[in-house]
Amino acid sequence: MDRKHKVIIADFINDSLVIEKEILGDTADVIALDANNERLLEGKIETADAVIMYHTLSLTAFTIDRLKQCKLIVRAGVGFDNVDHNYARTLNIPVANIPDYGSEDVADTAIGMMLSLTRGISVLNSWLRDGIGEWSYTQVRPLTRLRNRKIGIVGLGRIGTATALRAKALGMDVIFYDPFKPDGFDKALGIGRAQTLQSLLEQVQVLTLHCPLTPATHYLINENTLHYLPKGSYLINTSRGGVVDTSVIPAAIERGCLAGAAFDVLEQEPPVGDALIQAWKNPNHPAYHKVIINPHSAFYSEEGLMEIRVKSAQACLRALRGEEIRNVVN
Repeated sequence: MDRKHKVIIADFINDSLVIEKEILGDTADVIALDANNERLLEGKIETADAVIMYHTLSLTAFTIDRLKQCKLIVRAGVGFDNVDHNYARTLNIPVANIPDYGSEDVADTAIGMMLSLTRGISVLNSWLRDGIGEWSYTQVRPLTRLRNRKIGIVGLGRIGTATALRAKALGMDVIFYDPFKPDGFDKALGIGRAQTLQSLLEQVQVLTLHCPLTPATHYLINENTLHYLPKGSYLINTSRGGVVDTSVIPAAIERGCLAGAAFDVLEQEPPVGDALIQAWKNPNHPAYHKVIINPHSAFYSEEGLMEIRVKSAQACLRALRGEEIRNVVN
């Protein structure tokens, strides 16, 4: 009789695992470690035939080197920067992501954050709650209509495309920058294309980020690039925290370069008192009212979470059966 395989869920999931167990059935035992640090995997993950990991921790060469019988590492999400996929490749361990599970949810969040900022919803709520100013729309004057305003999208993947379609439905003028996208997507979607990041930033009133975190995109938005945005623009990041140097955001809010900013992701999660967090928590700083921060939750809906768990387990099942693995990133 063949040995029963073992699938390890490294982090984030810590329930009864009914979803994964139903899919993997008699093929594999499923064990959730619920770790929040890579070192907590030591001595528990070495015999895994497949590993599912979310975004709570990183998987470095320290751990990957000890996976002597692993047939697949699944990054249960879109981004895979928290897995040393290049090192895994040297050991012939495929790393796959789940690129399509939460496209709608993240795009909805990006648009929701944009609406909250550009319509003055969050800042009015904040001011009125704290008893600041009059009970009047005049506190956020001047607001301008979204129709025909320009929104810039960095990264036209699945989520960026979903965001573009939603912005188009609002009547916005959509422009994207993505040097890796072949020609023709602008025509197919009926949107504009910028050939450089600078040319995109110079013409948009709203900037929303949907690119992966790579050496090329690390701190893509920084003190220098922020200066290209028109004064009073809005910034939204639902991609990866490291794409934005958030230390420069409080000053950009203070001087009016940014009228508001929203972040679903931060470079360190949970954050530990960096400049943005300090300003966001300070009632005397304008960022207190004009910055929205969420806890890396844009991916979440009950349907989306179910989808990612099902697709992650199905990926493991294919690998354990020796079938073709989808969405391999290394």
